[in-house]
Amino acid sequence: MLRDDPVGPRITYYDDATGERIELSAATLANWAAKTGNLLRDELGAGPASRVAILLPAHWQTAAVLFGVWWIGAEAVLEGPADLALCTADRLDEADGTGAAEVAVLSLDPFGRPAPD
Repeated sequence: MLRDDPVGPRITYYDDATGERIELSAATLANWAAKTGNLLRDELGAGPASRVAILLPAHWQTAAVLFGVWWIGAEAVLEGPADLALCTADRLDEADGTGAAEVAVLSLDPFGRPAPD
């Protein structure tokens, strides 16, 4: 898919509440996945044996996060124990419940603004 048609849309995300709409090409999705994988591996210590809790809503960035987890060979989990948790600020209690040594809060802001305190 990346080789045959890197610029064609692969994911189209709509948010009815905000009116947000975004299309991700294979190249853009691969770029987000690589950046996420590098963050997980280089900054948060995740690797092929890691269990990464995904506590995120239906969102285009969640797709990129999942691909990033798989990019480094880690396991994405939706419940149970985890080595690392990725969540939104409103799900910090759930992230703490995973027993993860590291918790990263995502703002889901398309411009990368930090999550609110």
